[in-house]
Amino acid sequence: MSDSDSKTLSISIMQKEFQVACPADEEEALLRAARYLHEQMEGIRSSGKVVGMDRIAVMAALNMANELLSGESKIQTSQDYAKLRIRTLNDRIETAIADGKQLKL
Repeated sequence: MSDSDSKTLSISIMQKEFQVACPADEEEALLRAARYLHEQMEGIRSSGKVVGMDRIAVMAALNMANELLSGESKIQTSQDYAKLRIRTLNDRIETAIADGKQLKL
């Protein structure tokens, strides 16, 4: 990534400012991610169960990692189901074609 391809953004998370470099075409995605992280951390802080910026950040990271992995698991389950359905339909098509060929003989 060259300097002309990157942009430095100022993002605010829990009233702290961070300067972050990112590709110019990923600015909106970075801002969305920063807003999401801010919301997660504020939610943890407002629960009153976790104190300290570092601990709140770790809890938010753990929650987000869990969401990511759960989502990947659901995607894998959906893909496995789709593969099974395709295999079943393919078997039925092959059987129908074979039956059709037998009738012609």
